[in-house]
Amino acid sequence: MISLILLGLGGGLIGFLLSVLGAGGSILLLPLLVSGAALPTKEAVPLSLIVVMILALANLGPYLRRGQFAPRPALLLGLPALAGSWIGGSWVKAGLIPEAVQLSVFAAAAVLASWLLLRPAPAGGRAASEALLLPQGLLVGLLTGIAGVGGGFAIVPALVLLAGLPMALASGTSLLLIAVNGLVALAALGHWPQASLPLLIPLLAGGAAGAVAGQWLAPHLSDRHLRRGFSLLLIASAVLTGAEAWKRQPAGESPRADLIRPGS
Repeated sequence: MISLILLGLGGGLIGFLLSVLGAGGSILLLPLLVSGAALPTKEAVPLSLIVVMILALANLGPYLRRGQFAPRPALLLGLPALAGSWIGGSWVKAGLIPEAVQLSVFAAAAVLASWLLLRPAPAGGRAASEALLLPQGLLVGLLTGIAGVGGGFAIVPALVLLAGLPMALASGTSLLLIAVNGLVALAALGHWPQASLPLLIPLLAGGAAGAVAGQWLAPHLSDRHLRRGFSLLLIASAVLTGAEAWKRQPAGESPRADLIRPGS
């Protein structure tokens, strides 16, 4: 019962963050499923992708109605991200990425994104920076496939810092990229978390309530406060996930040895 309440509250916060920031769902959801619900990463990753895809699409409508979507940066970042998602998911499916490494990659990426988001916008203008969206998109896709994240925590900083978009425009663009990117990663993983699907009910119910609150509040929040709040969220999630990666590293064994244990 307690875990269901925790998942409902977590889903509410995730829905709120996605509606306000266009990101942050997987930043909380993966640690919630791994640490709070005690799911193995193999189950948590695809379940996280499913929840974040659904909530991202549900929150996209208001941004589109307000015209807060940037097609050119979306293509520059999104197309290489799709390729990266397929590659990363295929690596996990083939057993090349151990569980502890998946969680560690997630934690490191969250810290890096937090640092980048707090930096001033780079000099040189928007046109000079947009070219960097291509390799950034590939990295975002790899993170999606490997760590089961929608990628919004990296997409939003990339759109703000490299494409020069304001936070609201970056958030709306991010939501569509999250949904498409997650779908490709889920297909590449080739694993449907059937045993964990009942957990979708409290997560999506809470997410719907959080989304309604977030959609009402989003137009009234400043760009500066959104960036700072998102950065703090990234750091907190990195700490939680890093601690879980440390706990799940078998004593006296390398991550690779854990992969080849019979019955894994």
